[in-house]
Amino acid sequence: MRLHRNLVFTVIDALNEIFNENQYADKVVEKSLKRDKRWGARDRKFVAETIYDIVRWKRLYNEIAGTKEHFTRENLWKIFEVWAVLHEIPLPEWNQIGDAPARRIKGMFNELQKDRRFRESIPDWMDEMGVKELGETIWTEEIKALNVKADVILRVNTLKTNKFELKKLLEEDEIETEFLPDHDSALKLVERKNVFLTEAFANGLFEVQDASSQLVADFLEVEPGMRVIDTCAGAGGKTLHIATLMKNKGQIIALDLYESKLNQLKKRARRNGIFNIETRVIDSTKVIKKLKETADRVLIDAPCSGLGVLRRNPDSKWKLQAEFIENIKKAQSEILDQYASMVKKGGKLVYATCSILPSENQHQVQQFLNNHQDFTLVKDNIVLPSKSGYDGFYMALLERKKSDHF
Repeated sequence: MRLHRNLVFTVIDALNEIFNENQYADKVVEKSLKRDKRWGARDRKFVAETIYDIVRWKRLYNEIAGTKEHFTRENLWKIFEVWAVLHEIPLPEWNQIGDAPARRIKGMFNELQKDRRFRESIPDWMDEMGVKELGETIWTEEIKALNVKADVILRVNTLKTNKFELKKLLEEDEIETEFLPDHDSALKLVERKNVFLTEAFANGLFEVQDASSQLVADFLEVEPGMRVIDTCAGAGGKTLHIATLMKNKGQIIALDLYESKLNQLKKRARRNGIFNIETRVIDSTKVIKKLKETADRVLIDAPCSGLGVLRRNPDSKWKLQAEFIENIKKAQSEILDQYASMVKKGGKLVYATCSILPSENQHQVQQFLNNHQDFTLVKDNIVLPSKSGYDGFYMALLERKKSDHF
């Protein structure tokens, strides 16, 4: 493989924005891919994958390069040299590239494999927390799985098509997919392609949604004609899935703190041909109070550490802080406590996170049940990346008792 100057410079500029300007990797990659309209699919793939790869292995590469967490432009080039040597890519004789001793780089890489913090490229505090919460063996397996690049999974919009028809349609665009066992509406891309440029996407035949995330709407046990409240709807990935399971019948109220996200949901719903969703911004406690005991089903896709989705958000390893996780646990507890009031007697609630930490999951549910005797746990499910091959997720189905006499 031959390195091209404009592609490598784009990578270096992107790393500077992510490491020094604290910008989000996905936004930086999105911007970087628009830098030169002449780039083909292979060029764009190199830029995106190299940026993500260096972000994912930042601590490991930084240690090998000896750059001591100082991400000057000169040091970014040294880190890039480490990446190139470890990928067996010949380095060109450019002014920016120094003497990269391959034997020393590979020797250090092998030596650092003995220490999980470097081998999996994670901060000390995260490693300590993972061991404390999950134990040495499980944490070692999970953090390894969370460093594997995520597959692209599509969720078929069953209001408009089915997975067999969609598979054929995408083949016409030279996009090969395969079915996933135990996921009725999922297709996995065999090779990464820009599916958003397809006519099938424009016509609302699918959404991009990880296989684990697709389990949540099913867990809610919705039926056509119900009144369902999605309390942390965001841009609506799970809301749209719920609507398809309800066959566009009944009412879905999508709540969120941010109107901008709900506006994205409205656009996606139009494209998907979904018209039973009403959006409401949570701008005061009155919004929740007005909906007290009105819902057959409530989904709380709670804000969380996001540790289960590190594969697709590798920069989270460097942005997350231990204090943030402590604060988010308090928020989860408050949200569960307040939003559960919207469930009718005899109705059901799903509490879900994209975290694998018991303190954000089973412990939160247990604490809630201790304080709310009118709810019982029907079932729960922890999806571990090392077992599933997909994102880490937790979901618990709770039922509100029909009578006030428990």
